[in-house]
Amino acid sequence: MWTEAFVEYLRCEKNYSERTIDTYMRSLKAFELWTNCFDSEITWENLDKDVVRQWMVAMMDEGRTPRTVCRDLSALRTFYKFLLRRKLVTADPVHTLQGPKRGKALPYYVRESDMNSLLDSMAATAETLHDQLERLILLTFYSTGIRLSELVGLDWEQVDLTQKLLKVTGKRNKQRIVPFGEELLDAFEQYASLLDAEDHAARGAVFINLKTQRRIAPSAVQRIVKRHLSQVTTGKRSPHVLRHSFATSMLNHEADLQSVKELLGHESLATTEIYTHTTFEELRRMYNQAHPRA
Repeated sequence: MWTEAFVEYLRCEKNYSERTIDTYMRSLKAFELWTNCFDSEITWENLDKDVVRQWMVAMMDEGRTPRTVCRDLSALRTFYKFLLRRKLVTADPVHTLQGPKRGKALPYYVRESDMNSLLDSMAATAETLHDQLERLILLTFYSTGIRLSELVGLDWEQVDLTQKLLKVTGKRNKQRIVPFGEELLDAFEQYASLLDAEDHAARGAVFINLKTQRRIAPSAVQRIVKRHLSQVTTGKRSPHVLRHSFATSMLNHEADLQSVKELLGHESLATTEIYTHTTFEELRRMYNQAHPRA
């Protein structure tokens, strides 16, 4: 059997793992089963590219993801390269075919109502400096959309409380100005007041480890965010999720795409455009919930 020889080739010559070999064989067997149902006279020797195209369409119609179809097509392509080298076939019907495009995964975000509930709850219980620090971290992420590295690297001299602006240093040391609102202003002022009252070190870094007096570590910020987001979501819980949540909320409230791009510090508008798909999915969800005939 050609497939048995193919297995030996993958195992002995290509040194593929047994798991990879199993994946390849499942793909080939599934394809062979489909072709037998499609046309029982199709063989590995007379298979043509039109049949392979119809197979891809059938798989997509059945709900297979582009990733799955591309994986199976890759197995088929490798198999035909093997058959050609062994001169078991005279033509390869697969090598010129392209698999379906893999769409970018939509960014995960926390819904606005859940973020409001979380931040309001934190405000009601923020009595200590530690509480204020943790709330300020989440509120800064959600109110400005800055990155983890940008938050950790923020110094007090970059925070303009009068103009309500952050002077952020982003990727490749590019600087940008990010405005913020009254709620974040109040949070900065309360936090700063408690820092002064508890006689902490002269102001340098905004976000500090209260025990060591040094700039807070990124890993510590990640733990803080994960712990608090776990109260409102079972999905991804990271600072970047708050960045996604910021962008999605801005677009849901009719901010223009170019403005969101500038606030996020994206190089290309194409990077920001993925959030328009997220807002569309939110609209779809609301429609399905609200429309009587949805």
